[in-house]
Amino acid sequence: MAMSGGRDDGEPMMEMNTTPLIDVMLVLLIMFIITIPPQTHAVKVDLPQNTQNQQIVQPDKNTISIDPTGQVAWNGTPVDDVTLRQYLDASLALPTEPELHFQPDPNARYEKVDQVLAIIKRSGVTKLGFIGNEQYRDDF
Repeated sequence: MAMSGGRDDGEPMMEMNTTPLIDVMLVLLIMFIITIPPQTHAVKVDLPQNTQNQQIVQPDKNTISIDPTGQVAWNGTPVDDVTLRQYLDASLALPTEPELHFQPDPNARYEKVDQVLAIIKRSGVTKLGFIGNEQYRDDF
C-alpha cells in the first residue's frame, strides 16, 4: 500500500487515501465472481435414437421382395435402389455372408425384377436363393 508523507509545509493531508477502498472493491469483486452460479443454458436437440436395437441387416438371412406395384422391400421395409445397394454392401461386410432370399411377386413387372437382380449381381452377392418358385410349379 502506498503512503504519502504529506507536504513539506507542515499542513495536514486533505486527500482521501483510496488504496484500501480499491483493495476492498477487488475482494468484493472476486467474491461476487466466485458466488455467481454457472449459467445453464439448455438447448433442446433431438438426437438420433440407438439403431442397434433395430438391426437392418440380419446376420443369417435377408429377404428382398418385390410387390405387384414394383415396390422393393428389404426384410419388409420399402427401399429404393441406392439404399438396397447400401444394405447389400453392409451384408457383405459381415464376417460371414448371410443368405439373400429373393422373392418377387408373380405379378411384378419383369423389368423391375431384372433391375433388382442387376443390383444384386453388381454388389457381388454369392449366396442368393429364389423364394416362391413353388408357385410356378403347375404352370409348366
